[in-house]
Amino acid sequence: MLGTLLYRSRLVPRVLPVLGLIGAPLLLASNIGVLFGLWERVSVLPGLAAVPIAAWEFSLGVCLTVKGFRASPITTGMVTPSPRSSYQETTV
Repeated sequence: MLGTLLYRSRLVPRVLPVLGLIGAPLLLASNIGVLFGLWERVSVLPGLAAVPIAAWEFSLGVCLTVKGFRASPITTGMVTPSPRSSYQETTV
């Protein structure tokens, strides 16, 4: 779900969510294969299936730490209101 939201909102480079959207089904298929005994948990196929999702998690964390989010296309046209104080001076 996070990969889909990041892909649609374009808050991060598009390659990062695509990597997550490819890696998650691979990891799910690998875990289902382990569940039904098609292969062992510690073997080559589950290890290779975990590489894309691990790369996505690592690169997303690094990207958000170093660059942060891009400006949202929805909020770029918005103007921030100027803060007004609720305190008004009174003259005596």
